[in-house]
Amino acid sequence: MVMTTKNESAYGPKPAWPPGDAHAQTADAGPVELTRDMGPGIQALAGTAGCGLLLLVVLLAAARRRLHGRPSPLALAACSMRGKTVVVTGANCGLGRATTLALARLGARVILAVRDSARGEEAAVELRRELGSEEAELVVRELDLASLASVRRFCARLEREEERLDVLVNNAGVFRCPYALTEDGFETQFGVNHLGHFLLTALLLPLLGRSAPSRVVVVSSALYKQGRINFDDLASERSYDPAAAYGRSKLANVMFARELARRLRGQGVTANALHPGVVRTNLGRHVSMPALARPLFNLLAWAAFRTPEQGARTAVFLAASPDVADVSGAYFGDCRQEELLPVATDDAVAAKLWEVSERLVGLRSGGPDGIPLAPSVPDSEPEERPHRGDPQRGDAKTAP
Repeated sequence: MVMTTKNESAYGPKPAWPPGDAHAQTADAGPVELTRDMGPGIQALAGTAGCGLLLLVVLLAAARRRLHGRPSPLALAACSMRGKTVVVTGANCGLGRATTLALARLGARVILAVRDSARGEEAAVELRRELGSEEAELVVRELDLASLASVRRFCARLEREEERLDVLVNNAGVFRCPYALTEDGFETQFGVNHLGHFLLTALLLPLLGRSAPSRVVVVSSALYKQGRINFDDLASERSYDPAAAYGRSKLANVMFARELARRLRGQGVTANALHPGVVRTNLGRHVSMPALARPLFNLLAWAAFRTPEQGARTAVFLAASPDVADVSGAYFGDCRQEELLPVATDDAVAAKLWEVSERLVGLRSGGPDGIPLAPSVPDSEPEERPHRGDPQRGDAKTAP
């Protein structure tokens, strides 16, 4: 995969979690040494501030247990995924890993769709250890959502090797990364979070249809509320704001799920979107903050944010629960259906986004109600799109 960026790759290094890392220990040591040379008044003030911070952390930890320690609805439901095959994108870490673990515990055969096969195999070994069974059906397959060619290879392999696909969990994503282009010339967040999953879902629809009843689960975010679909600048050629680009990609996820549900009505395949809440994962590795603030942020994240296991509950609920077997086109949070803002319920925009997405990834419509079933030419390239740079040559360059 070829990507361009001003700083680091959009898939940068994983930050240190939780707050007991080396950075936190160094930061904690500084103020203690300084107070030795301070007067009694300043020492008292520092002590009061420290006690206040400690109290805040204790209260946040209590709130965390109260808000996120509730038993999952799955614990009360007779859910079984035995005999079911599930694909989870981004399954080797964070929410994807937690989703994979939960579904495997329910008896599912899970295909871990990951960018790095070696890391995927490492994750599978760890998951089997946690499951306490070397017999757990975990299959690792390479999938780079920043490459349309990789998506096509992944889907072609599944069509050859798999007899059925019961659930597709579109989980993988990037968050507020520096401006970069995928190898196909898309802005990374829109390309990975929306277009890669759009093509993946479209190419797997025949297999999902043959396995009906089946489900598509789309992991979005409550930050869809900040998103806007600007069809005149989907590649962020004119301007780029990481937060706005992320919100747009998550809004596209919601609109895609709703439009997919509309097109699949009566086909035996459901599609729903969800937000997992604020979760402690490495997704926020590109969010910048002062070095001294990072340990405090890590501490607050530990106290107040959800664990990946808690964040994965709604995805697992939508993938496995019989309670939502006939629900499609909805948006969920905390295993409950939630109302969408008007920005996400504009059917005309959703239909246009679908058509534009088809064109960008090189699909044609086919089958009932225009459901995309196959690429227009098996290994054809999508239409040419100029990259940032010389519009005649399409040279890929980083944004200023």
